[in-house]
Amino acid sequence: MTPTDFSRRQWVASAVTSSLLWHVGARASAYPERTVRIVVPFAAGAGTDAMGRLLAQKLSDLLGASVVVENRTGASGAIGTQHVAQSVPDGYTLLLVAAPFTTVSAVLPSAGYDPVTSFTPISMVAQGPLMWACNKDLPVQTLAELVAYAKARPGQLNYGSAGAGGINHLVLEQLKARTGVSIVHIPYRGIAPATLDMIGGQIHLITGTIPALAPFVRDGRIKPLAVTTSQRHQALPQVPGLLELGLADLVALNYFGLVAPKSTPLDVTERLAQAIGRISAMPDVQARFRVDALEVAPLGSSYLERFIRTDLDAWKKVVQQQGIKIDQL
Repeated sequence: MTPTDFSRRQWVASAVTSSLLWHVGARASAYPERTVRIVVPFAAGAGTDAMGRLLAQKLSDLLGASVVVENRTGASGAIGTQHVAQSVPDGYTLLLVAAPFTTVSAVLPSAGYDPVTSFTPISMVAQGPLMWACNKDLPVQTLAELVAYAKARPGQLNYGSAGAGGINHLVLEQLKARTGVSIVHIPYRGIAPATLDMIGGQIHLITGTIPALAPFVRDGRIKPLAVTTSQRHQALPQVPGLLELGLADLVALNYFGLVAPKSTPLDVTERLAQAIGRISAMPDVQARFRVDALEVAPLGSSYLERFIRTDLDAWKKVVQQQGIKIDQL
């Protein structure tokens, strides 16, 4: 090869590289050029849907493009989650994830997606505790008393959940595994009917979010036993956290995060993560989160990736310990 040939090839390679870099920069500055969809894998009106619509509104303002929510329901969130996993990884189809993202995959390996390998994490958005509560007529006042009462009556107590494989289900199974109690699981089609049946005395226990259960705590229709975080929560400061109960290893969070299909370009996910950070700093958003007993958590992609891995592994361990087997949701 002559020096002239080498120089010519070097120039061509440099030109190609410059062109590629220009296109990457142009794509980053141009995104989004059309409507962005946030898939919410649950029905309109649910808490996850409300979070999705809040993010869609704020992202539309910040990105200068239409961002809309698309509800794709079914199989405890697996249908919508599968759809996003199989979508083109271009930043125009996103998934709002919550606790079922990991719990369903842990309990049902055939869910059709892997929380770790099927997605590119963008950012955690918010997180908060759940609360254990019992029927007001159950003769216990604390979680320790409940455990003792249940141990003396194996299989005689029951608890309701929003359905098999959900966090309301696995959090109680985690408590059972840790304390050795035998309490029967009764799955419902949603947490609201389970809560109403507990108030009516048909079931004994439930796990739910603080906003869902707090009104019934305040009017005395249910008894709170603990929140599922280490410390007490400001929304119900009279309810103990798990650290003071000696159960810090049972911490479980309800969370919201944003992910994209695997291999979505880094420049796109970084722009979205930056936007989530700006949204989380808005006073009206922070006020909304406080009402929902959520903590602002715009902790970026690395944190969300670690959280998903840890959460999935923890629920898989509970499923294995308790011998939970579900063929379909």
